[in-house]
Amino acid sequence: MHQVPLYINGEFSQSQSDKWLDVVNPANQEVLAKVPCATNEEVQAAIHSAQEAFKTWRNVPVTERARIMMRYAALLKEHQEEIATIICHELGKTFEDAKGDVWRGIEVVEQACNAPSMMMGETVENVARNIDTYSYTQPLGVCAGITPFNFPAMIPLWMFPMAIVCGNTFVLKPSEQDPLTPMRLVELFEEAGAPKGVLQVVHGSKDQVDQILEAPEIRAVSFVGSCGVGQYIYSKGTQNLKRVQACVGAKNHMVIMPDAKKEQVINNLVGSSVGAGGQRCMGISVAVFVGQSQQWVDELKDAMAKVRPGVWDDPEAAYGPQTTPQAKARILSLIDSGQQQGATCLLDGSEFTVEGYENGNWVGPTLFSNVTTDMDIYKEEIFGPVLCCVFVDSLDEAITLINNNPYGNGTSLFTASGGAARKFQREIEVGQVGINIPIPVPLPFFSFTGWKNSFYGDQHTYGKQGVRFYTETKTITSRWFDDEAVSGPNMSINLR
Repeated sequence: MHQVPLYINGEFSQSQSDKWLDVVNPANQEVLAKVPCATNEEVQAAIHSAQEAFKTWRNVPVTERARIMMRYAALLKEHQEEIATIICHELGKTFEDAKGDVWRGIEVVEQACNAPSMMMGETVENVARNIDTYSYTQPLGVCAGITPFNFPAMIPLWMFPMAIVCGNTFVLKPSEQDPLTPMRLVELFEEAGAPKGVLQVVHGSKDQVDQILEAPEIRAVSFVGSCGVGQYIYSKGTQNLKRVQACVGAKNHMVIMPDAKKEQVINNLVGSSVGAGGQRCMGISVAVFVGQSQQWVDELKDAMAKVRPGVWDDPEAAYGPQTTPQAKARILSLIDSGQQQGATCLLDGSEFTVEGYENGNWVGPTLFSNVTTDMDIYKEEIFGPVLCCVFVDSLDEAITLINNNPYGNGTSLFTASGGAARKFQREIEVGQVGINIPIPVPLPFFSFTGWKNSFYGDQHTYGKQGVRFYTETKTITSRWFDDEAVSGPNMSINLR
């Protein structure tokens, strides 16, 4: 049985832990590997190695750091399909979806190649007579990342390339459910020329996370995952005087106006709601039909009924299994609660199985109509292939509905009206808005900007805000004296 190694001080090594977890293929429950819960000594060794490496890495010219990222991006592209195949086995994604996971991470590494311009400070000459002020952007030190199961390539690549190219060193704690993908990312990073110690990888669960959150050497922690865990990490991290950015839960609505193109609406709703088995924090889980557009629900049902999950190399499979039996059981419980609480279940995927893979964590496409905001299927983040339909009479009513929701990760509007689009994007209290785009995840020269209970922190992930999160600004005010005589002491705070 393959034992997933740690990566400490530039070396892959076997953990001495006495606690190991199974890495399981969710399509058939095959155990692929064992992943350790690293010992306290191993986690501390990783942190110490990162701290020592920072002493020299911070002084490496930003152009050299950027060239490593250029080589890394090229290697990731060369090995994209290989990495995607690993994702397929340990997470169950379809091959095309897994390749997309890798590609969206590559785009962030490409942005990291722009570090010289992103790290530029500001200058003003002669802020007072013969006095200049300028600023530098400097790294923090040791940073850490805690990543979720659902994007084992993309989300680690959101974090460590940006932190490291800014001059920091990094400790990564990937999801214990699918650690094989991030370990391959690390191998390629080493091959790209990353110096020993700039990146460390430790595995585990809560105990290892707590050690990271309590370590005084770690200056900043980035997290993506569930609300409860994110609240805990933000609270504990900030109590220990760290910067924390935590991207957490969501309940994303798509508003459909009667003037929208019906075929586009239906196709986009199907893909954005059940794609990746609904295991996307930016997936659409609520369709808000305005006025006469609610007449399209029957056609939506027919389109969703044609979609089926399956194994990764089945070209007809639209998405893969749920990540664990526990995740599947939670989804089925919420589907049952929707029926019990009075929603109309137009399509029920609870009993879906795949021939030859009956032990897989399968849930078929599920569609509810007549959903109200007091139902559990509306209030909870289901994180499965379940779409709830809500009916309203006007765009104003749709905006109020969304603004009353505690989450603010993503939303979209489908319409042919520029006026409706401008009103929506102006008034909606959600951080990422799509106009005729269902999943508005920004490209990495912008930041990933969830609002409200979808994000805890002050600076968002990647983009300009990501650089600010991983750096400090140092401001210098300087004057050089000439041979002229100086008047008496300046007893005020004014520059002169």
